[in-house]
Amino acid sequence: MKRIVVLGGGESGVGAAVLAKVKGFDVFLSDKGKIAGKYAEELEKWNIPYESGQHTEELILNADEVIKSPGIPSTAPMVEKIAARGIGIISEIEFAGRYDRAKKICITGSNGKTTTTSLIYYLLKNAGLNVGLGGNIGKSYALQVATENYDIYVLELSSFQLDNMYDFKADIAIITNITPDHLDRYDHKLENYVKAKFRITQNMDSEDCFIFCSDDEITINHLNKIVIRAKKLPFTQKTEVAQGAFVRDDRMIVRYNDSECDMFLQELALGGRHNVYNSMAAAIAGKIMDIDNDTIREALSSFQPVEHRLEKVLSIGDVLYINDSKATNVDAAWYALECQTRPVVWIVGGTDKGNDYAPLVPLAEEKVKAIICLGVDNRKIHEAFSKAVPEMYDVTSAEDAVKTAHRIAAAGDVVLLSPCCASFDLFKNYEDRGRQFKEAVRNL
Repeated sequence: MKRIVVLGGGESGVGAAVLAKVKGFDVFLSDKGKIAGKYAEELEKWNIPYESGQHTEELILNADEVIKSPGIPSTAPMVEKIAARGIGIISEIEFAGRYDRAKKICITGSNGKTTTTSLIYYLLKNAGLNVGLGGNIGKSYALQVATENYDIYVLELSSFQLDNMYDFKADIAIITNITPDHLDRYDHKLENYVKAKFRITQNMDSEDCFIFCSDDEITINHLNKIVIRAKKLPFTQKTEVAQGAFVRDDRMIVRYNDSECDMFLQELALGGRHNVYNSMAAAIAGKIMDIDNDTIREALSSFQPVEHRLEKVLSIGDVLYINDSKATNVDAAWYALECQTRPVVWIVGGTDKGNDYAPLVPLAEEKVKAIICLGVDNRKIHEAFSKAVPEMYDVTSAEDAVKTAHRIAAAGDVVLLSPCCASFDLFKNYEDRGRQFKEAVRNL
């Protein structure tokens, strides 16, 4: 019996272990950290042997294949030992794809991927299709392949999930945009990160569709270097295209084959230029899936924003509090600042991923009246913004950040949590950071 070892006992790892068990493999799961209660319960329910708080070499290095959770870098000592033994290392997505005959719409990008994924899922559900949501969002894809029966999956894929994918194939692939991010995991080389993102297009053929932003310089510069056999469908706000999506006057126009759909920009549920791009990508996917124009318009106009992405929390004394905890890189924070029309008290900081804050300085000068640094080490933020922003404060909890913001914000201001950094110095993850922020706002 083939032995599968899963590294990592979170959503991805446990889902992969359950699928391996269902498919009759000898499965073992190992996590160097502590496994959360709900995941330990799931492993016990399925009778899957596991360990936490350690990696026992003799139980791991006898694997025929290892499924590595996306959060574990390839430089982790145990991963290096597995590779040195010549044992194949794959991702949960690669593994689940082997057992899934459903149509797959896969979305990646530095920013906008969660919103675009959620929009497409909402659109397909509204059209009455039998569709699952997974990958970097919601329930593990592997767990769904093991326990559900969907005709279509909409999968958000991070670069880490794409890294160990080899034979997996998307039917529709979307790259929303590419900006420098996670460079600490890619030898600080943008080229390596871009190649990881473009893995989403591997194995596609002429029957498949690749949707991309033709206004995104990094994407376009690499398009010619990578062989993509799929139909290319760009979306743009700068020119008109024969196939894909573009903006003319105050309308978004989507063309696929001989069919066209148009919609007024002001009717879109999501505001801001970046969300026009996300809506375009979703609309093209809808047209490819043969969904009628009325259903596309209705979905794009009634969609509710994703939690932790420019999420309006409360207005207190005419000060609006916005939770954008999912903004973990410079580009995401740039979008968040760019679409603000009121003076901003900006809560920023966390684990720096090799960020270059220079693109944010002109926006900070124009829009930000005070910065609250929410992180263990805020030196780089002080260096970048001390000349641009008159007031700067340092705090180490969401509660203190909100109390400080409440003290200094005036009626008509916006308090924006858009951290620009990862959350692991003070929080479990960006969701934990966002929820602590929202709770602190509600407790004011």
